[in-house]
Amino acid sequence: MPMYLTRFRYTPETWAMMIAQPEDRRRAAAAYIESVGGTLHGFWYSFGSHDGINLWEAPDNVSMAAVALAIGGGGALSSIETTVLMTVEETLEALGRAQDVGYRAPGAATA
Repeated sequence: MPMYLTRFRYTPETWAMMIAQPEDRRRAAAAYIESVGGTLHGFWYSFGSHDGINLWEAPDNVSMAAVALAIGGGGALSSIETTVLMTVEETLEALGRAQDVGYRAPGAATA
């Protein structure tokens, strides 16, 4: 199954609610991804431009998009960014296929 990395930022209101009533959001995140047949592999909070990071596995892009849309539409986040992660093997295959694409830079002479 594909792996996904999500970076998110809470709204100030969400932080205020979490301070008033601390909650382990890993349970909620696990339930969301499990509802589409996936698995939560990690949940971390962070300093910097994002408040937290999730690593999860989902059956496909549509399933992961459904989870990200539901979470993003819930109002607790000011941003959510999900990146599809590729295995080394997938990247090696893509590199091999790139040889056959025949890319030409703009303005370069055609063969």
